[in-house]
Amino acid sequence: MPAPPGVAYGSVVQRPDPRGSFREVWRKSERDEPFVQLNLSVSAPRVLRGMHLHLRQIDHWIVVRGRLFCALVDVRPLLRADGRPAVDTRELRANDTVTVPCGVAHGFLAFEETELLYLVTNEYDGTDELGFAWDDPAVAVPWPSEWVPPLLSDRDRHNASLEELLARLR
Repeated sequence: MPAPPGVAYGSVVQRPDPRGSFREVWRKSERDEPFVQLNLSVSAPRVLRGMHLHLRQIDHWIVVRGRLFCALVDVRPLLRADGRPAVDTRELRANDTVTVPCGVAHGFLAFEETELLYLVTNEYDGTDELGFAWDDPAVAVPWPSEWVPPLLSDRDRHNASLEELLARLR
């Protein structure tokens, strides 16, 4: 299944030598996005963060360390009322990257302690922090069942369904 439009997966080249290694994680001349903030998320095994949605912010994730199950849900067709959400999932490991455009919900489940750097195109102010339930049956993200139930934040534990979120946005 191809990734939703605007989603880009990639990897960071790691250059090891006897002293350690070097990774160039982002270069402005190779990107169009005007990133303005860099965040670092550290997650213990079984932590699930999501499903988060931004309408005005692009995220670019770089897995620094660890392994995670990445879930993307393209809700742009629902926002336009001309289609169904598309779900894209894959495992990401250290040095893997993904760019998440506006209108694509995103979440991840950490399989082991994971460090995730993410660049964003808006400074955090809370006004574009939307989300829906990670286990919404209408979306049916195929989370790995052996990792359920996950560890959730209060925010993620109490997110409404995607249908309820869309009703608020319309």
